[in-house]
Amino acid sequence: MSFWKTITCKEDPNVYQDKDSHLVRTLRVRDFLALGVGTIVSTSIFTLPGEVAAMHTGPAVAISFLLAAIVAGLVAFAYAEMAAAMPFAGSAYSWINVVFGEFFGWVAGWALLAEYFIALAFVGSGLSANLRALLEPLGFKLPVSLSNAFGTDGGVVDLISLIVIALVAYLISRGVSQAARVENLLVILKVGAILLFLVVGVFAVKKANFTPFIPAYRETSNGAFGGWQGIYAGVSMIFLSYIGFDSIAANSAEAKNPQKTMPRGILGSLLIAVVLFVAVALVLIGMMPYSKYANSAEPVGLALRTAGHPIVAAVVQTIAVFGMFTALIGMTMAGSRLIYSFGRDGMLPKFLGKLDKQNRPNHALWVLAMIAILIGAFCPFSFLSQLISAGTLIAFMFVSLGIYALRKREGKDIPDPAFKMPLYPVLPALGFIASLVVFWGLDVQAKLYAGVWFILGVVIYLTYGMRHSALAKKQQK
Repeated sequence: MSFWKTITCKEDPNVYQDKDSHLVRTLRVRDFLALGVGTIVSTSIFTLPGEVAAMHTGPAVAISFLLAAIVAGLVAFAYAEMAAAMPFAGSAYSWINVVFGEFFGWVAGWALLAEYFIALAFVGSGLSANLRALLEPLGFKLPVSLSNAFGTDGGVVDLISLIVIALVAYLISRGVSQAARVENLLVILKVGAILLFLVVGVFAVKKANFTPFIPAYRETSNGAFGGWQGIYAGVSMIFLSYIGFDSIAANSAEAKNPQKTMPRGILGSLLIAVVLFVAVALVLIGMMPYSKYANSAEPVGLALRTAGHPIVAAVVQTIAVFGMFTALIGMTMAGSRLIYSFGRDGMLPKFLGKLDKQNRPNHALWVLAMIAILIGAFCPFSFLSQLISAGTLIAFMFVSLGIYALRKREGKDIPDPAFKMPLYPVLPALGFIASLVVFWGLDVQAKLYAGVWFILGVVIYLTYGMRHSALAKKQQK
């Protein structure tokens, strides 16, 4: 078989249906809503509004959140149709493998893998930093060597990050239904903390803090500030907040009645997240002049204390720390299902695609956890942060274009889904263009590192994946 035929060879959707049939379908709409909200509405809702307002947008940060939500919403419609038509583990990797071919599926999946490795490590480190900040006033203080990543401020290992990532992996290894119950409870607590902030903070809002709503444009050391240029810079920075709905799709092989469950979970969680993000942004900016949030790692706590509510600030921040577990659970579940999919198809060693006696992909789960621990606990990795957005946007572009190939096969070798992306063929094109525009707005380093990650993925495919691919071996028979 020629090289071109090999890389464009498409997997039969029935093969994935059969391979994933051993995964237990236990997740309901409420579980996916909790999974989506828990992953999307993570630590960023308590930090990004103030940070972006001070760096780029001023009070217009709410517009940046809305524009980023529109881009995410366009892609979410495509995700909902794909997940309803093809409820397979691995989300974009498996879908693109079916509609475009093996190599393109690998590129999309490899791009998403960067998101899960790095985002999991970042949230683990973020949880560690916030938990240590809460414990220090109580007299519990770890030595510097156990508080920071290797080579960072005298650190050797971030012990708390290591423990929490391993703890979440252990919880998920016991079964997704058990993890879902913990996720549901923690999401309720986190949303409760956000609502508490909104109710208390709205009475401290001052109209003068919104004027001018869109400051005049100027260039700063951080890039564009004010005007539509600043709002655009804010969109690229904020978009990271909305990428969590991929974590829902990655678990679609474990969904009850995925035809209805997946669209409701994906679109519903994104809608809830948008409302919460915009509301927090407006109240936060209304409470204090946006310039005072510069270099603040905890703008919500700062605003509440300044308004005379230190107890509420402590309560909100404490719940926010425990709420970070929801993002860890969502990303760990999704990332492990993606790695399982690679192993299932022979693109990575086959043991990663094996299920245990209870039909759980725990080999993939523990590999993900160990790599995330290495990144988060031992390596300084701040220069890789924007790879999360860059990798995910690449996958989003593939999924948006994939709708055109999917429509030609729905009702034939792929079931006709109960949900379809509206305004076809316009919206898929808009989803692709919008994702490309946001990708273009990332800084040069982010695009450079995305290129390096892409080259590494191509090398792994050519030297291992193409030679061991189950699909290629089947075609050669």
